[in-house]
Amino acid sequence: MSSGKMMSTVLKSSPYLARMSVDVFWMYATLGRRVRKTKRAFERELIGGGMSKADARRISNCFDELKNSVNGMVKQGATSFLQRTERRT
Repeated sequence: MSSGKMMSTVLKSSPYLARMSVDVFWMYATLGRRVRKTKRAFERELIGGGMSKADARRISNCFDELKNSVNGMVKQGATSFLQRTERRT
């Protein structure tokens, strides 16, 4: 592939890559707030269904564990990507 064609391909895809990067960052940045809201709503539903508050909190902690798991995967993916790019240079 010629360098001109490659540069053209990169330039054509750069707005889409920038938009996708912003969207992924926004999802990552708002994940904590969304998990808290979901956790509270889930607890309210369980308590409304007759479960004790302590049990509802214990069960809803799975949302925090999932969030931490997702954060760990994102961080691991980012660091491994950065390590691979550093090895290439």
